[in-house]
Amino acid sequence: MDYALYPSSVKEAAPTMISASPAIAGNAPLATAGRALARHWGAIAALTLLLIAGLAVLDDYGVGSDEGVQSRYAEANLIYAAGGDSAVFEFHPAKFYGMAFELPLLLVGRAVGESDSRAVYLSRHLLTHLFYLIGGLFAYLLARRLFNNSLLALFAMLLFLLHPRLYSHSFYNSKDIPFFTMFMMTLFFAHRAFKRDTIRAFLLLGFGVGALMNLRVMGAVMFAAVPAMRGLDLFFASDGKAKRIPLTTGAFLLAAAATIYASIPHLWESPSELMEWWRVASDYPFTPYEVFRGAAASSYNLPPDYVATWFSITTPPFMLLLGLIGAAAILRRSAASPRAALVNSRLRFSLFLIGCFALPIVAVILTDATIYNGWRQMQFLWAP
Repeated sequence: MDYALYPSSVKEAAPTMISASPAIAGNAPLATAGRALARHWGAIAALTLLLIAGLAVLDDYGVGSDEGVQSRYAEANLIYAAGGDSAVFEFHPAKFYGMAFELPLLLVGRAVGESDSRAVYLSRHLLTHLFYLIGGLFAYLLARRLFNNSLLALFAMLLFLLHPRLYSHSFYNSKDIPFFTMFMMTLFFAHRAFKRDTIRAFLLLGFGVGALMNLRVMGAVMFAAVPAMRGLDLFFASDGKAKRIPLTTGAFLLAAAATIYASIPHLWESPSELMEWWRVASDYPFTPYEVFRGAAASSYNLPPDYVATWFSITTPPFMLLLGLIGAAAILRRSAASPRAALVNSRLRFSLFLIGCFALPIVAVILTDATIYNGWRQMQFLWAP
């Protein structure tokens, strides 16, 4: 190093700095980790308090009505995946439930000891709630990426985690809460992939969306939305960047399809059943009636405002107001600057979130999809 170009004070300090450099280099990872923790202390503290609160009330929640049968579905899939007889699928609904979350719950339950049913169900509830808290962390990370503001990100995380209806479900609902959490995670990975524009980032997003569709077929919203967004990118891209878009989009689709196939065992023997899985999952044969607005309504033919009504009456009013104000501001800015709303920007991603909220509701209305137990199957809407 030529110190002639530097002031005398730097020349004198240089030997000291050089001799100290190994220690500095050795402590660099710790210092970096310390700074990261300091930046996110609010989120860490909030998650710690929520975990303590969750542990305190864990045994206050009873067994969900579906938990036993979901566990049997998982066991049927495990038997088949391990080389067992496909006769396990004679119990018709078993093969139409993805096992991306139920299988880990089953294995943990076995490790706890199947003879102690209380311990098994408490372990299920704990893991489901922990996964829910992880979703809150991803809500924080996404909001911080969007706004570069830790306080706003903390607020977003608390809104995500403290919805009264979803918080209670986060202990015993091993179908809708994992889907809700995974939806939040895929939103984060989508934003990351659009920003980084690398094959690796889109592969990770594809794996996430494949797992999402395994949990509930409504994950197809993300499966379709990502290529649509990439189509916009291709339209506005320069010649140099345009070549990358088909590669990253193909990587996403391949990863998602491979994950779906690998995580639904009955497709291994007959991939053609994919369409049957889609049909049954999107229009599940559930016959009981729902009580809605004081009258009986068929689960097959619910009033168009069923989901919106349940969503609105179970969500705290100030949360609804914040959502309406935010959506109105996003739409107003998009109308004022259409190009900014189409190119890869924070505004476009905000519109993407509005679409992920609104389009599933429209799809349910247009297709008369089977919905029951309030808006349980649509709880993922709270993520966008």
